[in-house]
Amino acid sequence: MKLTTRLSYQQAVCEALKRIAQQLDEALDLTELARAACLSPLHFHHVFRGVTGETPLEMHRRLRLERAARRLASEESSVTNIAFHAGYETHESFTRAFRQAYARSPSEFRALARQARDGCGHAPSSVLAARSEVHFGQPLPEYRQWIQGEHAMNVEIENMDGMRLATVHHVGPYNAIGQAFAKLGSLAGRAGLLTGQPTMVAIYHSDPEATPASELQSDAGCVVPAAAKIPEGLGELIVPAGRYARTTHVGPYSKLGDTWARLMGEWLPQSGLRVGSGVSYEIYRSDMQTTPSEQLRTDIYVPLE
Repeated sequence: MKLTTRLSYQQAVCEALKRIAQQLDEALDLTELARAACLSPLHFHHVFRGVTGETPLEMHRRLRLERAARRLASEESSVTNIAFHAGYETHESFTRAFRQAYARSPSEFRALARQARDGCGHAPSSVLAARSEVHFGQPLPEYRQWIQGEHAMNVEIENMDGMRLATVHHVGPYNAIGQAFAKLGSLAGRAGLLTGQPTMVAIYHSDPEATPASELQSDAGCVVPAAAKIPEGLGELIVPAGRYARTTHVGPYSKLGDTWARLMGEWLPQSGLRVGSGVSYEIYRSDMQTTPSEQLRTDIYVPLE
């Protein structure tokens, strides 16, 4: 079972890599990539990034830039033409992205390539650093576990009870969900729902690559008793009981994405387990008002089949 499950994730990532590398002239259909992997878009996002070190869109953009760099070095097409072919709408946006990636403008890169052809200096490389070793014009490397943390992940399998949440639905950038928690704290506090040490939960529903930041959907919630009345202005969400993988992130919330990537891309493919149909969620175990950011503890839960 373990080998079969690991191979299924291996195949899913390899197939996605092939599609990305072979369809650079097409818009990347992230929903289709996730469907082919039999994962939700959000879970696929975490698995792919965890395995390769890049999100699908980041890899797609990088390979397009590597192709553009090759064209600059070997062709006389205008920079504007190459920019459009690389998926950029303007010469300026392409130049900004190219300079950020190669530390020089497209024209400077081309000039260095010409000098190298004339025997003056070394040709600039079109290859950009990537842990996956997937590059434009090169054979795809054999699958391996590209991303490894310094230490093995500590992951526990837990049978979790269901949770009834009072929630504030948030639409917008995930890093702004604090606004929803502030509203939740105000309304739930006045209703007497935050006594003792309340359990604060966040659920993220959208793939941040496939959804504009202004349209991302998430919920800020707190666990409430089954008989409690939820006040006006708050929603209700039931998280089902089930079997979950849990790992604990210690550190600032801005680094949570790295822990998600390791859990889904490093631990999960090797575990012999598969993601279930429930929702993933985060439980915040620290008071962010009194706890230094490097000591914040957040439990991450992923449902399992």
